[in-house]
Amino acid sequence: MTIADQILYEDNHLLAINKLPGQITQGDKTGDKPLSELVKDFLKERDNKPGNVYCGVIHRLDRPVSGVVLFAKTGKALSRMVEKVRTRDFEKHYWAVVKNAPPQSEGSLENWLVKNEERNKSYIFHQARPNAKLARLEYKEIAISKGGYHLLDINLHTGRHHQIRCQLANIGCPIKGDLKYGAERSNPDGSITLHAHTITFKHPVRDEIITITAPNQEIETMFNL
Repeated sequence: MTIADQILYEDNHLLAINKLPGQITQGDKTGDKPLSELVKDFLKERDNKPGNVYCGVIHRLDRPVSGVVLFAKTGKALSRMVEKVRTRDFEKHYWAVVKNAPPQSEGSLENWLVKNEERNKSYIFHQARPNAKLARLEYKEIAISKGGYHLLDINLHTGRHHQIRCQLANIGCPIKGDLKYGAERSNPDGSITLHAHTITFKHPVRDEIITITAPNQEIETMFNL
């Protein structure tokens, strides 16, 4: 699949990509080429630009997670969108596939998370403590598959390290394929079945509310959506 196939939305200021599991949003210690650089290469070639191409990273998804990622094509758009993310004026909904039913069909979760850098894993605490960050989300069960999996819609209110993975595991609902947080088995491609499904925000330049949805054929087929 090419970058052109992954584009969900584009204008003069923004470009949204449907990230595949395994792709990284921006460079890390692995040295793998990130989406931000792949987008730059694509725009340079498609638009026949002689100089450097701008592509600012507005937010990120973990490597094994799929779904919509938004990039900025101008510095003005980047600074304004990063501020929207910081002030939570940027709504994000995820699809999470879990084996176990949640304790209630819908609810909210609020915990304190501490990231362990060495293990690249977050741990939950029920009270504030040094280095802990407050994590909040709402979930709602929206479908059950023939195989007994449950599809949860996650409305993410804070963007902490591995937040959805950690908080769902804490209520007995590890995400399908997520061995790090308690899943029984991995997915064949090394992914976890967590998908950034929809983002909604006010455009950084125009007076317009934008909603971008990323399809996921595997989940849609699993739950007959």
